[in-house]
Amino acid sequence: MNKTGRNRPRNAFNLRQRLRWVALALGLCSVSLVGRAAYVQLINSDFYQRQGEARYLRELPIKTSRGMITDRNGEPVAVSTPVASIWVNPQELLRTPDRIPELATALGLSVDDLSSRLSQKADKEFMYLRRRINPDDAEKVVALKIPGVAAQREFRRFYPQGEAMAHVLGFTNIDDRGQEGLELAFDEWLRGEPGAKRVIRNRKGETVESDLLRAATPGKDLTLSIDRRIQFLAYRELRNALIANKAAGGSIVIMDVATGEVLAMVNLPTYNPNSLDGAVPDTRRNRAVTDLVEPGSTMKPLTIASALQAGVVTKDTIIDTNPGYMSLGRYTIRDVPRNNGVLNVTGVITRSSNVGAAKVVAKMTDQVFYDSVHNFGYGSRPGSGFPGESGGVLPRPARWSGSSKTTMSYGYGLSVTPLQIATAYSALGNGGRLIPPTFVKGQHNQARQVVDAEVAKEVVAMMETVVTQGGAKQAAVLGYHVAGKTGTARKAGPGGYERGHYNALFAGVVPASNPRFATVIVINDPQAGKYYGGLVSAPVFHNVMDGALRLMDVPPDDIQSWLTAQQSGKTGHSASVLPTPPADAVLPADAAAEFDAALPTAAQAPAPAPAPTGGTQ
Repeated sequence: MNKTGRNRPRNAFNLRQRLRWVALALGLCSVSLVGRAAYVQLINSDFYQRQGEARYLRELPIKTSRGMITDRNGEPVAVSTPVASIWVNPQELLRTPDRIPELATALGLSVDDLSSRLSQKADKEFMYLRRRINPDDAEKVVALKIPGVAAQREFRRFYPQGEAMAHVLGFTNIDDRGQEGLELAFDEWLRGEPGAKRVIRNRKGETVESDLLRAATPGKDLTLSIDRRIQFLAYRELRNALIANKAAGGSIVIMDVATGEVLAMVNLPTYNPNSLDGAVPDTRRNRAVTDLVEPGSTMKPLTIASALQAGVVTKDTIIDTNPGYMSLGRYTIRDVPRNNGVLNVTGVITRSSNVGAAKVVAKMTDQVFYDSVHNFGYGSRPGSGFPGESGGVLPRPARWSGSSKTTMSYGYGLSVTPLQIATAYSALGNGGRLIPPTFVKGQHNQARQVVDAEVAKEVVAMMETVVTQGGAKQAAVLGYHVAGKTGTARKAGPGGYERGHYNALFAGVVPASNPRFATVIVINDPQAGKYYGGLVSAPVFHNVMDGALRLMDVPPDDIQSWLTAQQSGKTGHSASVLPTPPADAVLPADAAAEFDAALPTAAQAPAPAPAPTGGTQ
């Protein structure tokens, strides 16, 4: 082979150089690992510590009991009972899908439904399966030791009085938070502060250790001004009246004249706060506080009180109501059912004369009349603290038409709530001192003088003649002087005032000589052939007050009438001179279940229509 054909020599293999490169690469890797370890362990250790702990540490809330609500005598009307809720970690359970049918059977759920819910939450670590169940049932589910399934303690609210006190108390949601009524108004006071604990779990999700982080603080108890015996009595009598008169609904408010405490407040239709499923939302509204009615002739005592306070009339001032009607522009005001002739101011109340009230109010300036009515609380919120309370509608004089003041004098052209009427009548019974209503026992609000004590006393005496001589004889309570006023107001609809549809009212104080209770009854749209307040609402006043006066041990102030009735054998329901609470005054827990008759559905209140210049008693 020639020189040109010889192979070129290969480069010599340099082992040392290659070893150096390998050593350099390994050194760089080691430095990188050491640097990363230093970063994790020294620089960013808190983050990784938290991430590690999150795999086996959990901070869980400790539920606390909501405060109990009691009536004025310490009887529970809202209590929280312990229940349990079943929850699951979907990630853990989905790793053992063969246990899903067993869990579904234990919870009474469909397998397909449970599987679907778990799939939707597959990326989550918490999901409720069943809430607020019997703790014993929850224990049985947990005892199955299904991966990821656990129970936690919760509380459920229970209302022993059921429907009878639903609108006052309201209710709580599934998380035991107040939603309506006093449960909402005093939610922060009642709910307390939940605690917290840290738990350590093993790889199976089982708790192996726990530490208390923060103790739970129970909610505070609340004592109401409500007397549950009077509350149930009012509920029973109102329900009976609605059935007897085929009425759409009604409200009762009973206040302690001297303190402003609300002793009872009932609305029908109602609902069962222990079982809200299927309850019509409209039935949950506390109509006595939120819904407006025109007061009708219950306004006349306030009109007369305003005139007496202004000094434009006295109780003996003569008012000529002949010929029983008067023209006001294109309207005619009439007295129903007859011409009352010549009356004094007391007679205007006794006979419930629209013409008389119109002639009395004409003696006052617009501003004086407005200020006086506003002082009685009309046109402003009562200040009870109840959620959603309405201030009513009392137009200012600048917005009045030529007939506004006249129609307002006998209860049209303004709108109020039953609570506002009760508050105004309490002021008349309390020597002219208005005390804002309260639902809390012992929480007495600041009183203010709205009319002179002598004026209030004169008006109460005038109202007493309505019961003894006028159209409210059925409101009389044997052994007691009763002062009150009937009212019958047409209901307003989309096209104006509707024929054949009325609100029947009665408002009064008792005993008249030293008033203790102010009570207002409003019955919505009676359809049994009678609709006057003296025929529909006054009997309810009699039935409720006859029991309440004795339950509260109020001494009679009309012994002579009782003795006369005793001699004639007509004592009726009032069987004793000195009232003593009956032995069976404490009602059963489910007393509301005593009545099974269904009530008609309440009609939606129409929008206010222009007030007429003719009214009814």
